[in-house]
Amino acid sequence: MAETPAERVLSVGGHDIGYPHGHLGHLTEAEETNLGLFKVYLEEKGLYKPGPPASHNDQTLLRFLRARKWSVEDAYGQFKDTEAWRQANHLDVLYDSIDVEAYEQTRRLYPQWTGRRDRRGIPLYLFQIRHLDSKTVAAYEKAAESTNVSKTQTDGSTPQRLLRLFALYENLTRFTQPLCTELPDRKHADTPITLSTNIVDVSHVSLRTFWNLKAHMQAASTLATAHYPETLDRIFIIGAPYFFSTVWGWVKRWFDPNTVSKIFILSAAEVKATLEEFIEPANIPKAYGGELAFEFFDAPNLDPKIKAAVTWENGHTGFPAGPAYWVPVDGGKRLACMAVGSQGGKERRERVCTLPVAFKPEEKVAAEAQPEAAVQSQEAPVAAPAEAAAVEAVASLSIADDKVASEMAEKVAAEAPEPQQDQKATAVPA
Repeated sequence: MAETPAERVLSVGGHDIGYPHGHLGHLTEAEETNLGLFKVYLEEKGLYKPGPPASHNDQTLLRFLRARKWSVEDAYGQFKDTEAWRQANHLDVLYDSIDVEAYEQTRRLYPQWTGRRDRRGIPLYLFQIRHLDSKTVAAYEKAAESTNVSKTQTDGSTPQRLLRLFALYENLTRFTQPLCTELPDRKHADTPITLSTNIVDVSHVSLRTFWNLKAHMQAASTLATAHYPETLDRIFIIGAPYFFSTVWGWVKRWFDPNTVSKIFILSAAEVKATLEEFIEPANIPKAYGGELAFEFFDAPNLDPKIKAAVTWENGHTGFPAGPAYWVPVDGGKRLACMAVGSQGGKERRERVCTLPVAFKPEEKVAAEAQPEAAVQSQEAPVAAPAEAAAVEAVASLSIADDKVASEMAEKVAAEAPEPQQDQKATAVPA
């Protein structure tokens, strides 16, 4: 088959849609407007609370908007379905209580975080398909379906074996991406990391193996695309056999077109040069022409910048096996890594290290910079001119369903206070 070299991904209008475009801190005026409307719409539907703290951060909401091409109603539909799915399957309980060894068994079947990042600061994962032979997968699925390894139950339609997979997605969004976000040694340190870069090695895999894995991988990909949108960025497929055009015909239907456009099938001659365009040689595994000592199944080989940034606690010198996430401490100045999951039937809550907070959303920076008098002035009613501007923005917005824009305009107009004499308009941050 003809190989597809890596190239920049452009929208129809020629606008580069790759990171950081369309991400927090790098939004167009229309995208900013859609984000504001999305928050209002979700709040009306009881799916979002502005806080502080907000029930969902901006970078999460933006993932759904990007996935649905900035259509507020379409993004709402996917977000609503995801929230219902998460609640029905108790995803937070799953991640907090999953057995550590069961988690690790699952992790070894899916992409492994190398402990490194690409040139943009996005975490780098490696996936070697040859380790997923039919016997291994069948044995895993049988054990996973017969044993509940957490305190949660499925919704009846999501297989137990896939719930374990989603514990790994929770690790991506709640541990690895937040960690990479707080490392300021990247070009766009004002933008949170919500993606992952993946090297997918399909060498030494027969067509029969691909066929046997088809149902397993399709189910996982379909649910991941539905409930963890816009978490994949560049995907480099390496070692494609001669028959891969057949396999590619299946695979590309499992992803949305935007994700497919970021999947690059590399010939042996293209691997080293292409990977180096996106990844420093020090962070590319040696098997693919780089300098990193990392093999599939290894624990992450942590970036020296990560080691320098964290302060280890409780005897730790690295991140332990199993699930973990970050919680704010020291008045929000630092984040603490908490190792969770269960061992021997007992849930663990162990503080592993702390990390200084480097990323601060614009609204947080603005709030910290405002004097007390300015904060108090925000409590005054917003004058009519500001409301008129909001109505104008809603009216000019182009979204898939005009009904949404109409509802937003009616809401803004209904809530606008009566004009007051000699009152100056006061801007209220979103």
